[in-house]
Amino acid sequence: MRKLLLLFVTAFLSLNGQAQELPFVKDPVFQPGEVLTYKLKYGFITAAEGTLKVLNSDLKFDGQPTYRLSVDGETSGTFDVFYKIRDHYDSYIDQKDLKPYFYQENIREGSYRRQDKARFNQDKKEVVATKGTFKTPTTQTFDLVSSYYFARSLDISKMKSGDFVKLNYFLGDEISQLEIQFVGRETIKTKLGKIRCLKFSPSIKPGRIFRKDSRLYLWVTDDGNRVPVKAQVEILVGSVVMEIKSADGLKYPLAIVK
Repeated sequence: MRKLLLLFVTAFLSLNGQAQELPFVKDPVFQPGEVLTYKLKYGFITAAEGTLKVLNSDLKFDGQPTYRLSVDGETSGTFDVFYKIRDHYDSYIDQKDLKPYFYQENIREGSYRRQDKARFNQDKKEVVATKGTFKTPTTQTFDLVSSYYFARSLDISKMKSGDFVKLNYFLGDEISQLEIQFVGRETIKTKLGKIRCLKFSPSIKPGRIFRKDSRLYLWVTDDGNRVPVKAQVEILVGSVVMEIKSADGLKYPLAIVK
């Protein structure tokens, strides 16, 4: 279950790449007070739920003001009885360039417990974490949470169907890169209504969970918010879908089709 949750969260994170500084729009597409909730479904069963919040922060790093990004994920229903998950993540990012300064996570999954922290030194191209110091390939490396919000603010105005983008992120004890293909535009039905979306396909590796022909698809609102509203992937048995439940405190109106 944790691997599936991480897959979808990482997919939501992932609209970027290249070795040079990645371009992003002039102002963040999110604002303090934004709250997004999602549900993860296996077939018709809701297996887990997640809440993402943007908060003002009193903390400063290197003298710069920050936003606090807070994420909570937990299993629900039958899944909560057999394998309880209560995960919490925090990321403190620069209010201007949206890069992370500090990241921490508190993982509680069944009998498993872990608490990790990471300090990002972008100019030095390094991450100082619980398990050591890690060198990064660029001055734009993100954690699991901050990359999600940075990706939403990227300037993708010149992307065409079939183009690929990449993202560097730190997770656990390594720096990884995810490649995503822009598929095109599509209008989909969500709990919030019919919404115009940008459709992406992040790369995945076949294995114990995924078939060789499995494809992961991600739909992001085609408006100023760039909110992920749906992700879907086929696994060895059945499929898993993540859908948005609610979106409060958005900066711009949603691209709802009347």
